[in-house]
Amino acid sequence: MVPPVLRTKTRASTTLGELANSVPSNDPQLVSIYAEELKMGKVLSKIFGNKEMRILMLGLDAAGKTTILYKLKLGQSVTTIPTVGFNVETVTYKNVKFNVWDVGGQDKIRPLWRHYYTGTQGLIFVVDCADRDRIDEARQELHRIINDREMRDAIILIFANKQDLPDAMKPHEIQEKLGLTRIRDRNWYVQPSCATTGDGLYEGLTWLTSNYKS
Repeated sequence: MVPPVLRTKTRASTTLGELANSVPSNDPQLVSIYAEELKMGKVLSKIFGNKEMRILMLGLDAAGKTTILYKLKLGQSVTTIPTVGFNVETVTYKNVKFNVWDVGGQDKIRPLWRHYYTGTQGLIFVVDCADRDRIDEARQELHRIINDREMRDAIILIFANKQDLPDAMKPHEIQEKLGLTRIRDRNWYVQPSCATTGDGLYEGLTWLTSNYKS
C-alpha cells in the first residue's frame, strides 16, 4: 500500500503567504483576546481534569517534524512534502491535550518562528541525526530560540531523530554538539527517535507530561 501524501494545504495547515498574515498581532485588542483564550483554556482544564499544553515543534528543514506530528496524530507514517507554512494538530496523551504547532524549517521561514513563541510551554526541537553537515546550524538555531525572552519558561525536548539511519549520531553526541551541557537553568531532555516507526515518540511525550508545570 502506498502511504498517503500529506500536503501542507490542509484543514490544519497554512501556506507561507497566509503565515505572514496569521501571526499574533501587536493590536492590543487582539492580544487581549489571545490572553483571555489562554486563560479560559487553563480554567476549563482545571474543571474537567485534563491539562492542555502548547507545544512548538521546530528544527531545520527535513528533520522529520511533520512526520512526527502525523505519526502521533494518525498513528501511521505519511509521506510529506516540505512544509512552507505550518501545521497544527491536537494530540491527547495521558490526560494531557498537546496543541502542537509544527512550523516549516526552511531558512526563509525561520525569521517567522518568533511569532509563535508567545504562550509556548514546551519546545520540541527535532534534529536529523544523520545530517552531520548541518548540526552546527541546528545548534545555532536552537540557542537562538531558547534565548528569546518569550521562550524562557518553555521546557525543551530534543528528538534525536532518524536513529534508524547508518551513522546517525547518538543522544550523547547530540547533547554535546548542541551545547546542551552548558544550559544550567533550563529543563531539557534528549530523546532518541525514529519518526517513521514511532520509536521514542511517546517516551518524549511522557517526559513532557512529567515535567510540565501548569
